Amino acid sequence: MLTTIFFKATFYTMFINLLMPLILMYDVIIIGSGPAGLTAAIYASRAGLKTLVLEGNQPGGQLMLTSDVENFPGYPAGIHGPKMMEDLSIQAKRFGGQIETAEMIGVDFSKRPFAIKTADKEYSGRTVIIATGASAKWLGLESEKRLQGRGVSGCATCDAPLFKGKTVAVVGGGDSALEEALQLTKFAAKVYILHRRDAFRASKIMQDRVLSHEKIEVVWNSAVEEILGESLVSGIRLKDMKTGKEKTLAVEGMFIAIGHEPNTSLFSGKIELDKKGYAVLHPLMNNGIPVYTTMTSVPGVFAAGDVHDTLYRQAVTAAGFGCMAALDAEKWLEETYG
Repeated sequence: MLTTIFFKATFYTMFINLLMPLILMYDVIIIGSGPAGLTAAIYASRAGLKTLVLEGNQPGGQLMLTSDVENFPGYPAGIHGPKMMEDLSIQAKRFGGQIETAEMIGVDFSKRPFAIKTADKEYSGRTVIIATGASAKWLGLESEKRLQGRGVSGCATCDAPLFKGKTVAVVGGGDSALEEALQLTKFAAKVYILHRRDAFRASKIMQDRVLSHEKIEVVWNSAVEEILGESLVSGIRLKDMKTGKEKTLAVEGMFIAIGHEPNTSLFSGKIELDKKGYAVLHPLMNNGIPVYTTMTSVPGVFAAGDVHDTLYRQAVTAAGFGCMAALDAEKWLEETYG
């Protein structure tokens, strides 16, 4: 009898010892490695918290597709997008943050510690920061992908100053597209808006501003067939949706403004998402007054950056949200675990 109990205990111990390397415990697990995720890692690791960043499918986020970043504080001469993300990664590692390239296949927020599953490992986190961002919708053209960062952009606020005095085009017909076009008029000499239909979906006030602007010309009923250029954008081949005829439009920049999609499919049913799939933040009550935080609907799970931000979508605001999420996580850990 004693031999049987000893054997079972020994077997159990061996099993746990084999399992432990596959289940790793962290104070903070950050999912995503853009400006929000890496800034959160800098703050969390610097606070002495055991911190892990899981890079996901797109290490570095959307800035990896940006040629020049001129509006991020601390880089007076501007910086190449991938180099900036490399700097943030080095800074996070400096304070002890661990960064791993892994594709997440599942999360379990129903119990604590939270579980993050990848193809070959399972991680446990006392807190989780979701910083998976949002992806710009693209047209799906090979030439579009090849020329991203070489004249093709998904953000006028980010890249408009690079096209001073040039002719550019914006694809889309909603408020975002019209806002992009108006932003570009501050720098570009000429702005075309390319729309597949004969009417905008945007609000009337935005339409009035665009249609009365001297620098903007709308090309109705037009679909982009190909973006022209070898190393830089030189033009666009368009197809008339009514006649089927094709024509070429000479431009030096191409802005895709057909919307964004939050990268939240992994969290569907795990945290509250709005109707577009963005993470919903929940304020905490302090003496009856709601206090804005980065907490999601699950206490201990936070969100930072474009994964919840539908308004600003800038690297610097994403970094700010990353800082907030790390501070919120640190405070929550102190209050929950002591």
